[in-house]
Amino acid sequence: MSNLTAPPTGQKRSLAADWAARDWKRLLLTNRTVMLVALLVIVVGGFSLLSAAGLLKADYNADYLSAALINLVPLTMLALAQTLVIVSGGGGIDLSVGSIVSLAGMIFGFTYGLWGWPLVPCIIATVLFGACCGLVNGVLVAYLGYPPLIVTLATYYAMWSISLVINGQKPISTKPVQELYALSKAVELPLIGQYLPLVPLGVFIFLIPTLLVVWLIMAKTTYGRRLFAIGTNDVAAAWAGISLPRTRAAAYIGSGAISGLVAVVTVCQFASARPDAGVSGNGMALPAVTVAVLGGVAITGGIGRVAGVGLAALLVVWLNAGILIAIEGNGGTQFQLFALGVILVGSALLNGFTNRRYAGGG
Repeated sequence: MSNLTAPPTGQKRSLAADWAARDWKRLLLTNRTVMLVALLVIVVGGFSLLSAAGLLKADYNADYLSAALINLVPLTMLALAQTLVIVSGGGGIDLSVGSIVSLAGMIFGFTYGLWGWPLVPCIIATVLFGACCGLVNGVLVAYLGYPPLIVTLATYYAMWSISLVINGQKPISTKPVQELYALSKAVELPLIGQYLPLVPLGVFIFLIPTLLVVWLIMAKTTYGRRLFAIGTNDVAAAWAGISLPRTRAAAYIGSGAISGLVAVVTVCQFASARPDAGVSGNGMALPAVTVAVLGGVAITGGIGRVAGVGLAALLVVWLNAGILIAIEGNGGTQFQLFALGVILVGSALLNGFTNRRYAGGG
């Protein structure tokens, strides 16, 4: 007869609770979407409580959060550009996206603001120009084997200098360009808009289509499967007949094309084509990398989801919006940089921890 006996009922409940807690912990750590939703609730809830207590300079309410979405458009789009490059592996990173935005924005300013081209051909030409800039990076990295960090840093400086001298360091602010500011206005959502705050028009014109296109490419196409394959193990991918140079170069072309579209966004938002639009302050590249990594994109390649990147961008935008009204003067801007650095380090450490802890199901 066996000496084994069933544990008492109380112990069963304790074990069940322990396993449930482990499951939730595992879910939060391994499912980046769940974790980001939880962080969003914490950030929005925390600043809302501070606002209700009168501890902020302005109201942290739905109208304020909706207005902050204007910053979400270029940040998310460039984070998606970085996602394509980072997922491709090989130490991929694109530091040149900010200077591509500046130079492509000047091209858009010339074609639309000075030469009088129709709007749609100007947008297409700007996106194609950005793709050509990405092609330069892709050829140097994928075909000639130069390190992505060095290549994109070099093209960053080169394109930045060209954007400065192409119009004598002066912005292009002609009347047609100024009228594009209407594309940045806030609009009411159809059907339910009367119950919700106004949303920036750029979210619908630029951001959502870009999200859908990148998601379709990465999740539903043969190219997307090849992209993840070379990022996960380029040797195995090569043995499977996948062209590493062509697949990886295409990621940089896609990054450049998205950067060209972001150039149009920034021209609309500033009502001016500025030669420093993508590089002023701290530039656009590093925040985009931060959002991509926070969204679950593994810096080593092969892992990344569009949904995570979108939620990470929303978290950063609403966190920055809260910091801006919590700290007076320039201190708010400086603390935003500190928070961005903490987020980047923390997300990279979390990615590494979850990969080590749960890769084998432990």
